[in-house]
Amino acid sequence: MDKPVIALTEPIAVDLKKGQTYAWCACGRSETQPFCDGSHTGTTFEPLIFTAEENKKAFLCACKHTKKPPFCDGAHKNL
Repeated sequence: MDKPVIALTEPIAVDLKKGQTYAWCACGRSETQPFCDGSHTGTTFEPLIFTAEENKKAFLCACKHTKKPPFCDGAHKNL
């Protein structure tokens, strides 16, 4: 199994829009962090597709080690 690339060691703040669908990068290779740009091609990774349930500022994981994807759970503090 491939290991994700640590894109950043802190979360990325984003404004999510209710009803909008997003593709969170799970591999860490995307140039458009925290979202997928297709850079996972050829790996075992797939983006996590999710729809925002409400309008809100969210902190999405950029270290790719969260246990609550796509949201940061502080895992970057232990890397």
